[in-house]
Amino acid sequence: MTDPAKSATAQAIESAATPLRPVFLGLRISLHLLVTALVGFVILRQVIEPLPHTSWIIALAIILFVSYVAGAFLTRSQVSPATRIFWLTLVSLEGVVLVYLTADAAFLIFPLFFLQLHLLRARWAVPAIAVSTAVTVTALAMHGGWSVGGVIGPVIGATVAVVIGLGYRALYRETRQRQQLIDELLATRELLAAREREAGVMDERSRLAREIHDTVAQGLSSIQLLLHAAERSGMDGEALEQVQLARRTAASSLAETRNFIRELAPPALDGQSLVDAVSRLAASTSRDGLEVNFHVSGSPRHLAMPLETTLLRIAQASLSNVTQHASASRAELTLTYFDDWISLDIVDDGRGFSPADTDRPGSFGLVSLRERVENLGGTLTVESEPGSGTAIAVAFEAPPVDEDEAQVRP
Repeated sequence: MTDPAKSATAQAIESAATPLRPVFLGLRISLHLLVTALVGFVILRQVIEPLPHTSWIIALAIILFVSYVAGAFLTRSQVSPATRIFWLTLVSLEGVVLVYLTADAAFLIFPLFFLQLHLLRARWAVPAIAVSTAVTVTALAMHGGWSVGGVIGPVIGATVAVVIGLGYRALYRETRQRQQLIDELLATRELLAAREREAGVMDERSRLAREIHDTVAQGLSSIQLLLHAAERSGMDGEALEQVQLARRTAASSLAETRNFIRELAPPALDGQSLVDAVSRLAASTSRDGLEVNFHVSGSPRHLAMPLETTLLRIAQASLSNVTQHASASRAELTLTYFDDWISLDIVDDGRGFSPADTDRPGSFGLVSLRERVENLGGTLTVESEPGSGTAIAVAFEAPPVDEDEAQVRP
């Protein structure tokens, strides 16, 4: 409520952007103004109606105000609880001495109650307020004798302060719970937005795959058939060679287009696990002299859908590179499940390459793999030498997820 009385609770409120922040700010400013007005009242009374100890009273009132202001700036920084307690004790002693010098200072005990409520725990604040109230009642009795008003006034003030302080604490707890709820809702919204973006990307990839299949791939297939028919029509010589070259070019372009479609199409994870999908991929790739062996290490488990999708994509792209560029006879895929990690290793016995060459223009395969891995915060390691095959290893953090979450498909 006040800067001097700013505890860890008050600092947490100040740092949180909540609709109730203006309320807390208003309470703090109000208490500052109250202390300033009460100190000014004590000094003004001594100027108008001097007492035997007027100079001491004015000096102590100024010292009390300076101590209060100093605490307002001091407690804005990260100070220790002991420093806060020392400051509260100092201000309390100055207030008690001022009350014994003049009954006009009795009203200063009221803002002191709030400082005690905010700087001390509840089990210590209430006894401290009771002691302060007893000291105030005794001081008033010393100045004007015992009276009902001299007892009831401080007691009512202490009761009001305790009720307001406890209400403030309840308000803070409610504010903190609301802020936690807002944070959870924002996190959930971000998660849903990410899943919607992922679903949008997958839908767009599917659309592009269908469009390419129905247009470019079908066109190349038709061209290949027409050229094949022309090749059989009886032509010879240079024309036949040109037709054969055109047919081979169309066949090569059609194969590249189908690989591109396979890369764009969503991975076939529906109804099966990642292990099943990679196993099926390895089996379907084992053709044309390439033997692909798939191994699983550790205990397979469901992972977050984006991670399973990325791993299958990496396996697809890596085997596509092996098929097209490595001239390999064998490839080994190993999927390893750790407690909080998962890794995928692809090793082939092909012709290899220099990893430095992956930076040259047109070397898109490994660049694409690296982007996929980095997008999910994983690591990619490539080991290869010309004539010695290639080893690619990727690893991701993969903490266990709930079954329901793991089964959500974009």
